[in-house]
Amino acid sequence: MILRRRFIQSVGASVAAVGLRPTTVWSNTSLTVGDMQIDTLSDGNLILPSSMLLEDLPADELAAILQRYDISGDQLTPDCNVTLIRDGSRVILFDVGAGPEFMASAGKLQDALSVIGVNPTEITHVIFTHAHPDHLWGLLDDFEDFYFPNATYLIGKAEWDYWIAPNTVDTIGEARMTFAIGAQRRLALIEDNIKFFNDGEEILPGIAARATFGHTPGHMAFHLASGSNNLMVLGDSVINHHVAFERPEWRSGSDQDADLAAATRMDLLDQVASEQMHIIGYHLPYPGVGRAEKREAGYIFVAE
Repeated sequence: MILRRRFIQSVGASVAAVGLRPTTVWSNTSLTVGDMQIDTLSDGNLILPSSMLLEDLPADELAAILQRYDISGDQLTPDCNVTLIRDGSRVILFDVGAGPEFMASAGKLQDALSVIGVNPTEITHVIFTHAHPDHLWGLLDDFEDFYFPNATYLIGKAEWDYWIAPNTVDTIGEARMTFAIGAQRRLALIEDNIKFFNDGEEILPGIAARATFGHTPGHMAFHLASGSNNLMVLGDSVINHHVAFERPEWRSGSDQDADLAAATRMDLLDQVASEQMHIIGYHLPYPGVGRAEKREAGYIFVAE
């Protein structure tokens, strides 16, 4: 596996004026797994209250971890890294970003694709890790048209069943109610063009589904393999580069089933660290590529 980076940055006057991050595209044109060429592209970043992820954790130990990573204040601004694969005639996206309706600091994927010369009409497959807004709502543009009109969509069956169920809106809780409404509306639009898969299935050549339930009921990661080359697309199964690595057993308010998500995170980090596997994390520091290394009390994220 060869890894080479090139950075392209584009700053719009309107973006700078409102204090948002500039549109940044990182194109990793030489990260390969077999014949798969892999790029990660920025969809921007989220702006979240720190309490959403860090509430009710051991105060002293949490403070020490955050200090090590120079994190302070009452907001977190995690990056959003969308994975693109080009493999022969296939052009594959893992998730589609937030689109124009979720958060002004996100929804930049179309700019990123444009900078590296990929037209949305070229996307042949979209594979969803899960159906939270920052991963799903980029299906539609400002005019409610499909951004990726020629794509076939793939999602885990358990994830589909959860979000499409009529009672999810009533049971998910007030804080996530808009998530459920938005997911149901968008998933219904692609119901005639979606394929389902389960844990362990090879959904496309060299790409296998890896169940990572907890963040959402049917969340999936994806294992890319060719010979001795391996890479795991994490989605949100490991939600950040600090607490989630150093203390993966701690509960996170970002997870819908926090206990299950913690068990999943510990198992997944053990796998990718012991197998020395490259990882791409949706909310790891831009561009999201690196490795997990075991430490006595947990792990650390090593960016590459």
